[in-house]
Amino acid sequence: MQVSDAEPATSYAYKASLIGSAHRFELTEAGLSWHIAGRSGLWRYDEISAIRLSFRPVSMQQHRFRADVSHAGGGRIAILSTSWQTAALMAPQDNGFRAFIVELHARMAQAGSRATLTAGLGRATYAAVLAFLAVLTVAMTGLLIRALVIGEFAGALFILGFAALFAWQVGGFVRRNQPQSYSFDRVPKALLP
Repeated sequence: MQVSDAEPATSYAYKASLIGSAHRFELTEAGLSWHIAGRSGLWRYDEISAIRLSFRPVSMQQHRFRADVSHAGGGRIAILSTSWQTAALMAPQDNGFRAFIVELHARMAQAGSRATLTAGLGRATYAAVLAFLAVLTVAMTGLLIRALVIGEFAGALFILGFAALFAWQVGGFVRRNQPQSYSFDRVPKALLP
């Protein structure tokens, strides 16, 4: 939290890649101020048309969250909960991200915003993910039954282990990214670090 002479402001910054400058955001009395790759702007809180929160793990950071903020006049900015530090290190910024997103929602509510607030994946994408998982479950069950019938107990054990690991890795992603709408005072905790 930073305090200036005129008014309190909340700021957040992250590096989206190793090369390039940090993406910087600040919540001011006038609105959401942003600086990304040499561009900058100020979006009044009542001009923000939508926010979508999601859980987006990547190989370097399994605990990464994303907020997509859309402007009524067009344009969208992404705010991530992780920042590149080195070629092999992506650092979480959980507390800063959570505080910034919660404060953004509070200021939008105070400004009387009518933004669409959604969480998770889009409904069509989520349905496709569920369909793929159903087909994969049927296939893995068939392989497990076949392994047990022919007496390949090592293969059956491998399939069970793989299925458990897969369910652990993908289950959290699917559970957190279930499509839903929310209100300014009820930001989904599952989509904040």
